[in-house]
Amino acid sequence: MKKQLLLLVLLLVQLLTLQAADSTKVDTLRHQVLLSTSKGDIVVELYNETPLHRDNFLKLVRKGYYNGILWHRVIANFMIQTGDSTTRHAKPGESVGEYDLNYTIPAEFRFPQYYHKRGALAAARQGDAENPKRASSAAQFYIVWGDTYSSKQLDNVQAKLDERTGGTVKMTPEIRDCYRQIGGTPHLDGMYTVFGQVIKGLDVVDAIDHVQTDDYDRPIDDVRILKATVLK
Repeated sequence: MKKQLLLLVLLLVQLLTLQAADSTKVDTLRHQVLLSTSKGDIVVELYNETPLHRDNFLKLVRKGYYNGILWHRVIANFMIQTGDSTTRHAKPGESVGEYDLNYTIPAEFRFPQYYHKRGALAAARQGDAENPKRASSAAQFYIVWGDTYSSKQLDNVQAKLDERTGGTVKMTPEIRDCYRQIGGTPHLDGMYTVFGQVIKGLDVVDAIDHVQTDDYDRPIDDVRILKATVLK
């Protein structure tokens, strides 16, 4: 009887140990998501260094949240934005883009490791006045297209970043080279959370970024995410 009791205790301890180990396991897989759009396919890779944003995005994709919704805000040489689920049934010319889920995600700034270079995947958010901690939208995100910058332009951007971030966001020489040669939106660094990067379909981002839009930045001809799928 004592041996059976001892064996039971040992099994229980082993089970609890395995459960504890599993609960602290770090997800090291670089998850990828396919965004099949009416303009073509875009594949994004999510950063493990922004786990709150990564896990939330994967959850919404698996639930089918993004299927059928519009890229509702498109600004040429800047970015393309989506995430308003009410746009599935939006009428032509209707004002869209205001809806979001009823929670936010704490900011996960990982600058200078990740920044707003062309193809960056980042979370939209409310402005600083109502959102001083710069928490991210639960569902709305954007992909950067941006523009290239001269050294003088980057100096001006840096001065504005110093003012807005208290000097905590400093572009490294490598980042400046990227903005000069590849392009992006440097004025958003340290202000919005970058949580992934386009690894395939940047030409599709370009095509969406340059469609004709109305006065509210909505494409005249609807551009949709037909389906979002977790690849791995």
